[in-house]
Amino acid sequence: MAEDNVVEIKERVNPIVLRFDDRNETYTLEFDRDAIRFAEGRGFDIDDVGKQPMTKLPELFWYAFRMHHKSVSKEKADRILFDELGGMPKGMAERLGELYAQPHRALQNETDKPKNPNLTVEM
Repeated sequence: MAEDNVVEIKERVNPIVLRFDDRNETYTLEFDRDAIRFAEGRGFDIDDVGKQPMTKLPELFWYAFRMHHKSVSKEKADRILFDELGGMPKGMAERLGELYAQPHRALQNETDKPKNPNLTVEM
């Protein structure tokens, strides 16, 4: 997603939950730092989603499984996305982007004060 489309996140974004009632399966899609490192380690760049949506949106969808369902393969994620969902429902791509952006808050301390009051930062 392009830099001018960056979503400012103030509160927690709810995960996407996929429930298959007929086979009693539930998948929770969201990101943590490890899932993002996994994606970035494979060359994923969120800014490429807008440039290459047919390639990058399915990748983003698969990476969203990583936090809770590491064993879900790309092939299984693609089957869920294309065969079961029939494509992304309205709003899903935006929510995936918001979920991807959420862990980045851990890198930024907006108060400029460390969590540990006994720690001093000098620059």
